[in-house]
Amino acid sequence: MARQPVVRHNDWGSLTPPTLGDWEPTLSVTVVVPTFNYQHTLPYVLAGLAAQSYPSHLLEVLVVDDQSSPAQELPEVRPEHTRLIRVEEGWGRANACHLGAMAADGDVLHWYDADMLAYREEVEAHARWHHLVDYAVPGGHKLFVDPAGLLATDPAVVRDRVAAGEAGDLFPGQEHEPHQWVEDYWAKTDDLRTAGPRAQRFHIGMTGSVTRALYLDSDGFDRTLRLGEDMHLGHSLAQAGGVFVVDREARSWHLGRSQVLRRAEQVNRFNDPYLADLVPTMRPKRNRRGRAYQVPYLEVVLRAGPADETIRVVDSLLDGDVPDLRVTVVGPWGSVHDERVQPVEDPVLETRLVHRSYLHEPRVRLVETAPATSDAEFVLTLPDVTLAPLPAALAALLDDLERTHHGARVLAYDSGAAARLERTSALARVARLADDGDDRETLLEESFGVKAYPATDVGFVAVDLRVVERFTLGARPAMDPDKSENRLRKALRGAADPSVVRAPDADPEPDGKRGLFGRRR
Repeated sequence: MARQPVVRHNDWGSLTPPTLGDWEPTLSVTVVVPTFNYQHTLPYVLAGLAAQSYPSHLLEVLVVDDQSSPAQELPEVRPEHTRLIRVEEGWGRANACHLGAMAADGDVLHWYDADMLAYREEVEAHARWHHLVDYAVPGGHKLFVDPAGLLATDPAVVRDRVAAGEAGDLFPGQEHEPHQWVEDYWAKTDDLRTAGPRAQRFHIGMTGSVTRALYLDSDGFDRTLRLGEDMHLGHSLAQAGGVFVVDREARSWHLGRSQVLRRAEQVNRFNDPYLADLVPTMRPKRNRRGRAYQVPYLEVVLRAGPADETIRVVDSLLDGDVPDLRVTVVGPWGSVHDERVQPVEDPVLETRLVHRSYLHEPRVRLVETAPATSDAEFVLTLPDVTLAPLPAALAALLDDLERTHHGARVLAYDSGAAARLERTSALARVARLADDGDDRETLLEESFGVKAYPATDVGFVAVDLRVVERFTLGARPAMDPDKSENRLRKALRGAADPSVVRAPDADPEPDGKRGLFGRRR
């Protein structure tokens, strides 16, 4: 079997999909339609799906009723292979979509909301990408319309008009509102071709699709999310190696304005803490200093060596300009015991000292086996504890990777060993592309790009030379309170930073800074 085509970064333009209507599909598709009290629009959603150009024997529609009241029933006009399942545990779109994915029979999962009306070729347009590569994540084009006139039409009539290629004429004389913030970003990035790793931020689940294989290899939907689940899924799919495609021939009408358009400020305010915690690429939602999050931006993996050097390396990592990290230290921690022993002659003393140093440090994880994968955006693997990074080194190297969209940096040690700073999504893409015998480093260079530096040229120094500042507090007699106050005020004047305090009448978002999608957060 020939290896899949290689897409560099997110430049899906290197793929050539077949012309609609001029190819022979072989993959089965399950359209997952989550619904909660959409009894008024669901008949039209199913009417449009009943008129698809995709072969009916390869098309399944799975309606997932998220405890609607009254319970959702299937209308008469619907695709030939339509099933209805009901949510019994949990609630929300993410939960319903995941339940649908697990119950689906198709090779391809196509998410489709219960207030969408498809053009005849919508499913076909999505499916053609999945016949090219198993890691494509196509998104479709949509316009928002007032559905009032449509809802007075018999669904059978709508089905017949869609089948006749007349979906574009169903709303004459009405305003057709684009999904503007999405269209704006598509325009800036040549329909995501130049967006690189940032393309995942614009995964819109109401018209998205993915191979079942890619979905199962990803973390999938976070079933605890009530909003923003499609952006989190975009991150999960990117981490599994996905490339995000814009197909403007996968067209749909959105029957009414979405909640995000109607209540953008409230939705953003609700989403911010959830997405900040779970999606490292949404860095504008994260603090620059002083915070760690559930899913870190960077994970550093090292094997414990002699205690003094190991502690100095780990402290150097925690002392750096990237607080948003996890340090994973691999060692035989199970050998640390509470049996009677002369403390300084303990056979496992070196291990014990490292263990106790970080047992209660929340950013350090002590494991016995190196992790095979990571949920972090980047992973730095150190070969030993002979070198330690200066405070600015990791932030500078990560910025270097972000600017270039590259997949890795190789940091050569004088000993011949090397540290590797790697983009997790790039490693996953390579794993999807590689066949037996393929050189994965060559594939990584081809699909993302790799560059090497001598480690000591980019902020790494001999471990015994790295100084981590500690507190000093010598014993001394009590100072006169007035003298102490003078020192207090002097220290505060010396540390004054105008960038951290906004004048009461100043713009709350200086320099035009806004949220991820051009809106104030």
